[in-house]
Amino acid sequence: MTANPPVSGVLFMIGLVAGLCLSQQVPAETPSVLVSTVPATEHDVSETLTTFGVVDPDPDDVLSLSLSHAGLINRVWVRLGQRVKSGDKLLEVVTAPDAHMQYLQARSAVDYAQRELQHQERLLADQLATRAQVDAARKSLRDAQATLEALRQRGMDVASETLRAPRDGIITRLDVSQGQRVQADAAAMLIAAEQRLIARLGVEPEDLGSVRAGAPVTVQSVFVPGVRVESQVREIHAMIDPDTHLVEVLVPIPEQHVDQLVLGSRVQGRIELSTHRALVVPRSAVLGRGASAHVFIVTRGKARRVAVQTGAETADGIAVRGELAAGDKVVVSGNYELSDGMAVREER
Repeated sequence: MTANPPVSGVLFMIGLVAGLCLSQQVPAETPSVLVSTVPATEHDVSETLTTFGVVDPDPDDVLSLSLSHAGLINRVWVRLGQRVKSGDKLLEVVTAPDAHMQYLQARSAVDYAQRELQHQERLLADQLATRAQVDAARKSLRDAQATLEALRQRGMDVASETLRAPRDGIITRLDVSQGQRVQADAAAMLIAAEQRLIARLGVEPEDLGSVRAGAPVTVQSVFVPGVRVESQVREIHAMIDPDTHLVEVLVPIPEQHVDQLVLGSRVQGRIELSTHRALVVPRSAVLGRGASAHVFIVTRGKARRVAVQTGAETADGIAVRGELAAGDKVVVSGNYELSDGMAVREER
């Protein structure tokens, strides 16, 4: 006689088989990430070069003031960086004794030449001198008078001379000091026009080929970010500065903005190089930097990783190059949780 299995065991076996059948029929739920997307768009993008420099006087409008004769600097009324008006006192120079002696000798030479001419004219009247001798005496007088006038114009006829500003401007260089003895034609100072400023920007030599005269430039103060000036490249130098190892690019500051910038101010310049059509995505869509930069796009509910090369930044985002096309849905939120091929859910 065969024994029947317990009822509880039979029920357990039935439940186990049913569970296995259900597990084979109902697939496990696939994990997904909630993301936000925007379409990639095409825009005109300007490539820019960021440089730094300093505000200086315009070299085309700087006046050099030299001393006409040797002497002693008895008084200095100005300081470096000071504003001056036309006619303001700058220096008092006491004429050197030997310089004043030259003037006295030249004046004596004129007196002698005048007497000699009168003597030759009397001799000619008495037929004791020739016309050629009179002409030679007259020429000697003219030469002596010209020498005397030249020395007078150089200020050697006075014991001291006060130099005054020939124009409005700023003292940007001062090479003399009170009590200093100076030689003739020594440079005393530079006076720059107050309303003519330039930004001297330094450009790396390898970037020089992409910079052109007339290119738009935005100049911004480093320490006062709110000060922004729109200008253009006026001049590109053809040699490397030995101090900075950069090539100087000169950018004039428009007169209406000169009051916003002080001589010697440090500035940043953004030089516009070229404009071209490019694919632009929001900055938040780009992950990584350099060679590892990439974005995720959504295709048929899946995330696909696309390597990109980044370019210029614009107000709308950043220019990218890669296997992208305008209209591709680029992930801008939730992309940090994604991996290639992962299922996604888009926010509505």
